[in-house]
Amino acid sequence: MQLQKKTRSGSFNILGISIKLSIVILIFFGVVFLLNKVDFPSPKKTIEKIIPNENFKIVK
Repeated sequence: MQLQKKTRSGSFNILGISIKLSIVILIFFGVVFLLNKVDFPSPKKTIEKIIPNENFKIVK
């Protein structure tokens, strides 16, 4: 049975994590920015719904 040497230290790389986090944040803000540029059409027809009085119930 051979012994294996662990080459990775117990500490984590702060620089690598900060780079990955900044890339994720940049992608998120890029998507939000591009969605703001898209002009979604607004509905032109007004929606009116007449509710009869018999559907209202008085709760005391």
